[in-house]
Amino acid sequence: MFGRRGTGVALGSLLLVGSSVVWAPAGQAGTGGGGSDGITCTGSSTSHYDPPLTLAPGPSHVHADIAYTCTIAPGRTVPATGSFDADLSSASCVELTGGSGVETVRYADGRRSLIVYDSATTVRAAGVLLLEQSGRVTEGRGKGHPVRRTVAGPPRELPTDCLTSGLRGGGNGVQLEVQP
Repeated sequence: MFGRRGTGVALGSLLLVGSSVVWAPAGQAGTGGGGSDGITCTGSSTSHYDPPLTLAPGPSHVHADIAYTCTIAPGRTVPATGSFDADLSSASCVELTGGSGVETVRYADGRRSLIVYDSATTVRAAGVLLLEQSGRVTEGRGKGHPVRRTVAGPPRELPTDCLTSGLRGGGNGVQLEVQP
């Protein structure tokens, strides 16, 4: 469809975009406040697809566990964990469709945020995933504020898994921004 050169250009562009998603160290990310200034969390996720993703599109459930470091005020960071779930209407090794999902973030200081995502943009080429979701905090820390979540990373499994048993999951870098 693209030819060899087109595929190389597309993959190179995707890698450039993925590598330009730069996250500041947790102590310096954003302006950080827990209310009007926003919250910035960075970390890594481990996701699981059920059923596994293949080349043929079909429905799938994704669950991800995330370990974050969050800046909640200038110079104040706390560890946090996230639990994300979504039902994808059409998912394959090449494309994910369906932007809705729910994430619960539990901060080490005892507070939490319940986030509902209602849209997403996904690009996956040669197994590399770049996903940007948007939504809103519906309960807890940051309630009512808009959220942007960016997920980027290579697959943990071989691309040939898409042809055989299916892609069962992956590990990715994640940035979560509760905007002012």
